[in-house]
Amino acid sequence: MPPIVQGLITIVLGVGGCIAYFWASNLVLDRYIFPPRGPNAGRNINRANQIRPWLFLFPAIFALGLYLAYPVVGSFIRSLYDRSGNTFIGLGNYQWLLGEGEFRQAVFNNILWALFVPAGSTFFGLIAAQLTDRLSWGNIAKSLIFMPMAISFVGASLIWKFVYAVDPEIGIINAFRAWAFGSDPLDPLQVSFWNNFFLMFILIWIQTGFAMVILSAALRGIPEETVEAAIVDGASPLQVFFRIKVPQIMGTIVVVWTTITILVLKVFDIVYTMTGGNFGTQILPSYMFEFMFRDDGRATAVAFVIMLIVSPVMIWNMVQTRKEMR
Repeated sequence: MPPIVQGLITIVLGVGGCIAYFWASNLVLDRYIFPPRGPNAGRNINRANQIRPWLFLFPAIFALGLYLAYPVVGSFIRSLYDRSGNTFIGLGNYQWLLGEGEFRQAVFNNILWALFVPAGSTFFGLIAAQLTDRLSWGNIAKSLIFMPMAISFVGASLIWKFVYAVDPEIGIINAFRAWAFGSDPLDPLQVSFWNNFFLMFILIWIQTGFAMVILSAALRGIPEETVEAAIVDGASPLQVFFRIKVPQIMGTIVVVWTTITILVLKVFDIVYTMTGGNFGTQILPSYMFEFMFRDDGRATAVAFVIMLIVSPVMIWNMVQTRKEMR
């Protein structure tokens, strides 16, 4: 069958199905459930009018609920089985995770990422937004700072592999060490604990542009009268920035912060590309990937733990976003 005929049939069936659903549901509601006749005619009409909007929304709500709920419920059920998928072991996978040292290290590293990356990205984004608005070539500076957002995480990781290269003629860190101290080269990505911060800086480099754009728009929305009044009262530029501007955009700062936090809890590409989760850099998504193709039960258990950690931050982000929209 030609594709155009398939498309026309799909449109006809889709539109026709919607019309048939709305016609049939209204018919059942008005004729059989709340008929507008008899001693309770007025009350039935009011009840039918209250239900009618939900009747129209039901297909979308049902599809969206199924789309959101099915993966969550399915993943949780799968996490209750062993690696074969046939033997029910209850919370065995979760008990195993709690006793696993590598899992605890992944949780600790994720906490470090959640603390430092949103803070660093928001701080540098705020400073960049304030400074670039004062420059005549500010739009060019903003474009340069925002440019890393257009690079994939894998591409950014490959770029920073050159920065962290062991060869002093390529890697900046080893070049500085050789110039300043004459030290022997080392691999920064193998320095335990601190290598996590070298990986975090890549994501800060990427997300600073996002934070700058959002916060720059918020700074421009501050009434000039409040700034001028503070200057007339003798406030210094730093006092105007930290005591007048920052408090007025605190809601936007929180939204940017929580948005980057959600991203941080899902990041995987950078760690997998740079270290593969070795040398003490394991995080929950890379830890989950270790079981992805050999133990679905444990992999989905880790995925469910990630979802539980991300959910409160997402809810908080949605609440703050709604406040900002008002």
